[in-house]
Amino acid sequence: MGITEVIRHMPHIYGEYRRLVASIKKRRPDVAILIDFPDVNLRLARELKKLSIPVVYFVSPQLWAWKRRRLHWVQERVDRMMVIFPFEETFYRARGVDAEFVGHPLAELPLPTGSREDYAARYGLDAAKLWIALLPGSRSKEIKLNLPQMLEAADSLSLRSDYEFLLPVASTVTLKSIEKQMRFWTDPIDRNSPSPRANIHLVDNAREALHHARASIVASGTATVQAALIGNPFVVVYRVSDMTFRVAKYLVRYPAEIPAPVDESGNLPIGMVNLIAGRRIVPELIQGRFTAANLVDALTPLLADGPDRKRMMTELAEVRQKLEPNHGSNSIKRVCDAVEHLLEHQASGIGRIASRSV
Repeated sequence: MGITEVIRHMPHIYGEYRRLVASIKKRRPDVAILIDFPDVNLRLARELKKLSIPVVYFVSPQLWAWKRRRLHWVQERVDRMMVIFPFEETFYRARGVDAEFVGHPLAELPLPTGSREDYAARYGLDAAKLWIALLPGSRSKEIKLNLPQMLEAADSLSLRSDYEFLLPVASTVTLKSIEKQMRFWTDPIDRNSPSPRANIHLVDNAREALHHARASIVASGTATVQAALIGNPFVVVYRVSDMTFRVAKYLVRYPAEIPAPVDESGNLPIGMVNLIAGRRIVPELIQGRFTAANLVDALTPLLADGPDRKRMMTELAEVRQKLEPNHGSNSIKRVCDAVEHLLEHQASGIGRIASRSV
């Protein structure tokens, strides 16, 4: 992630890319399945096209949001685009790409098992209290930018009621980096008059935390899809550098297939759950609007039994239904079916060439 980070690793990245292309030229696979990762895969698709190797692309790059100039690369180089969001099929088909919505893989996962009491015993929680999950992201930079306001909001919420907070530690970050961010929060500045501190529990699994939490604060990304699928009411948050935000605000434009009204600050929605729903069903606090006070105001109505909580849970269930695969299949099998179809087509083409040669 970032610019300088990528530049620093470019020699290694490019070397590995060249090795991969050389291996493809040597082994000549019958078909290629490319998954996400557009900066490499769309270029790799060009090499595969030169070798007449059909390409199945699973998990579309978000060309519908930005870098739409890359669309012609998809049109020229991808034989089948297998997408995991329903509006993507409409977007691609309207632009001449053979696309199919196969369902979202996360929608096929069963809900976590285990009782609330067992979960409480595992992490030293009080099962009688309400739990709120904090998901600041899965990268160190995201955590650095998102977690402080989450902790400040947790502190404010703790003044109102005796909540406990679940903070899942992603496998992509170290426990030390989380503890470093939390150190200020666990050590009051003035020990003679310490301010209230939220009761934060570090846990292992984000899906379990979302399943057991009353509500959640979730950084924009895949975790918002997880929260929606589990049916946990939540608020979307995100912060980046001011420069990155200004550039993104200039570049991101949604097509007609995605209804996306701006908020009072002129920001387009970024939470995937809102894009899938086609309207804002989950509050978004982005950049300057992402403050502890705004977060408390947005989350509080979702904690009590009432119309706001009930409405969101109903709308999240509708989003889950939209993400489930059709035809009683699953996303991976649909991709496999597409691969087999291309292989059969390749074989029949070779057979026709052979018969003409004879």
